[in-house]
Amino acid sequence: MSRRKEYKYDIAIRSPWVIQSGKDFFDSCRNKWNEIYFKNSNPIVVELGCGRGEYSLGLAKLFPEKNFIGIDIKGDRLAAGARQAETEGLTNVVFLRIHIQHLPEFFAENEVDEIWITFPDPRPKDRDEKKRLTFSFFLNKYQTVLKSQGIVHLKTDSDSLFEYSLEQLAKEPWQLLIQTWNLYQSEWNQDHYGIKTRFEELFYQKGFSIKYLRAINNK
Repeated sequence: MSRRKEYKYDIAIRSPWVIQSGKDFFDSCRNKWNEIYFKNSNPIVVELGCGRGEYSLGLAKLFPEKNFIGIDIKGDRLAAGARQAETEGLTNVVFLRIHIQHLPEFFAENEVDEIWITFPDPRPKDRDEKKRLTFSFFLNKYQTVLKSQGIVHLKTDSDSLFEYSLEQLAKEPWQLLIQTWNLYQSEWNQDHYGIKTRFEELFYQKGFSIKYLRAINNK
């Protein structure tokens, strides 16, 4: 590990805005997010593969009446989000360092109100299908932690992932509410609140259209 990455990793360990292995709350957070961490009964919104947390941070500033949890496995990225949260004094956002497949170990059934999936790796090769965040394995886990009628949002620049995700959601007990192959030119442009991740900005500048869908959990 480089000195720079080690420094960022240490920040993630020390920061109260990062929950990870070795911290007391890490092993007891399931079904305790509102009661113990946020100390309120506000809705919980989770961002998967949050990276530096652009969406979690942006939404936290726009919606102080909600609680936001950004999830990623890379400590240096979470450290960047934690620094910004601390600088801005945000108390309704936190970052959880886990692999996404372990989601039900850290959230109880019906504990989450919304999930955002923002620019995940499209995993275009057939052999990597099981790693796509809209593969049935992951969708089942989202259904477990989401409340009935809970919402899943997906934003991506990938045509193939978007088409695949629509197909997967059609097989599961989900109700598709919105789909657009060009978010910025659609009637739902305001629904992403003008927040752009680093990857979104990068691909949009390269000429890729941004795809968006919203579905509710009909479990």
